[in-house]
Amino acid sequence: MFEPVKIAPSILSADFMNLGRDIALIEEAGAGYVHVDVMDGHFVPNLTMGVPIVKQLKKATSLPLDVHLMIDNPLEQLPWFLDAGADLVTVHAEVLDADGLARAVASIHAAGAKAAVSLKPRTAPGVLAPVISDVDMVLVMSVEPGFSGQSYIERSEDKVARVAALARSVGASPLIQVDGGIGEATAPLVAGAGADVLVCGNAVFATEDPARALAEVAAAAEEARLAALAARKEA
Repeated sequence: MFEPVKIAPSILSADFMNLGRDIALIEEAGAGYVHVDVMDGHFVPNLTMGVPIVKQLKKATSLPLDVHLMIDNPLEQLPWFLDAGADLVTVHAEVLDADGLARAVASIHAAGAKAAVSLKPRTAPGVLAPVISDVDMVLVMSVEPGFSGQSYIERSEDKVARVAALARSVGASPLIQVDGGIGEATAPLVAGAGADVLVCGNAVFATEDPARALAEVAAAAEEARLAALAARKEA
């Protein structure tokens, strides 16, 4: 937690007719990850991309592939995405019990990748307790998952702070990622609360200058992160 803020542009908002161009653009602009939203049409109402896209992305970029599985059956499909080259895989706490979460995290690590667990807006951070010491990252959704371009749910930064506190209480330090309505105005809110990785879709790809937009979001978030660190030292 409180590592320098990284931006993970979501390719769900990219131009799929020019995906290679857009990936090269964010890589050159300093993105930390390529965020890949996998939706199955069951856990969420949308249907997006799958294993073939991950395989092609692996060939197209040196950035880590941050694969967010918004699917009902992650234990069955994890091997597909790990074999395809996912560097970090996120599963949802809502579809797995404590044992299932532990199995998912162990499977991801056994494949040499990093493991994350995601929480929908109404899911309490307490469900992370059995795995918080084992995960590499926690993803806090600041919109209901399923579609890009949604507005940030107010006070989502409070949940980020609760996740950070839970991790500190057990001596764990996973990265905290936030996804949903993140842009230059909302990035400081979550970064100040403890977020390390920010998923940006339209805030980057829907602008006239995605590289500049990425840099501006990162700068705003980093300023808030540093201010929060300074405040904690003084407290």
